Amino acid sequence: MLYACAVLVLFVLYAAQPIQPVFKETFALGDLQAVIFTTVIMLPLSVAPILYGYLLENFSVKRMLRVSLLLLGILEICFALSHSYAALIGIRALQGVLVPAALTSIVSCISLSATAGNMQRSMGNYVAITILGGFLGRFLSGISSEYFGWRPFFMLTGIGLVVLVFLLSGAEQDARSGFGKPAKKEIADILGVRHNMLICAAIFCVFFVFQGMLNFLPFELRHINGNTGSGKTGFMYAGYLVGLVAALNVTRIIRFFQGAPQAMRAGMLVYITGLQVFHIQSFAVMFLAMFVFCLGMFTVHSLAAGWINKLAGRRKSITNGLYLSFYYAGGTLGTFLPGVFYHRWGWHAFVAVLTVVSLAALGLIALLGRRALDAPPDAD
Repeated sequence: MLYACAVLVLFVLYAAQPIQPVFKETFALGDLQAVIFTTVIMLPLSVAPILYGYLLENFSVKRMLRVSLLLLGILEICFALSHSYAALIGIRALQGVLVPAALTSIVSCISLSATAGNMQRSMGNYVAITILGGFLGRFLSGISSEYFGWRPFFMLTGIGLVVLVFLLSGAEQDARSGFGKPAKKEIADILGVRHNMLICAAIFCVFFVFQGMLNFLPFELRHINGNTGSGKTGFMYAGYLVGLVAALNVTRIIRFFQGAPQAMRAGMLVYITGLQVFHIQSFAVMFLAMFVFCLGMFTVHSLAAGWINKLAGRRKSITNGLYLSFYYAGGTLGTFLPGVFYHRWGWHAFVAVLTVVSLAALGLIALLGRRALDAPPDAD
């Protein structure tokens, strides 16, 4: 049930991304206006994991999840029925407030129930589910848009979310959300720990690059070949699925490289290599590049999420919230800022900017050195 919830919430978050060129044509928008469909829904994710600690301290995970799913479902149905760009953007903004409530409740269930021994594996499984949801949301929305128009997919997603609310009503009552109220000193103390700050800063850069590429790639595909349809664009995200390999084998990867910091550095090298291949403006080459790019991305993300949670001790909730805030803050800026370079100087300048940010992430991970290995062993 929780996996199904996570998948549909990721549908809400990412289904608009591959069809943003469709919105551009339908509503006569510019490129930067069209990408706001993703930017506006991701923006609250950069602050909500922390702020919800203040607002939702007394809610059970089940109650928070049901309320957020119901409202997300209703808004998704409204989105499918809307004919105004302003209304669509407004709905996406409201959904952006609700998406983190659903996602952080699921993450809290995992983090609070997992032991130190299986934290890496538990977080890896969650990342695997988000990978699946992220791919299916993009792929199915692209296919649906090409053959049935863009509205039916959003309508079915909304109905699915509402149905899940009723299915969850029979579930056993669960624990409190465990968010707590993080004091400013606690946040400062957590970020004052060297490896926490380095990992959070690195994942900010990594997701900035990832969302930048995924958000503007559909426009470049249309530029290369004006006949590239939404279905073909959605299929481009098939490389996303290779992330499942990394997420589900995170402990094996750690053992192979003899430590999480070393494994993250290797993942970043794969990530940067895949990014360079996107300079070759061919659908077939870019399709293959996506596999390498996503393998690097999800290797780093799976390792970083598990590692920072494992070292968090009793402050898992706050630490996880900070990690997600940095992650989504990078992603939010990545959906928009690189587009300035793309719009003004073209694709190669765009990829070059993403490369610089990726190298910054590699440098931050390199600074972890072996000091991070002074903490508990990082393999189950």
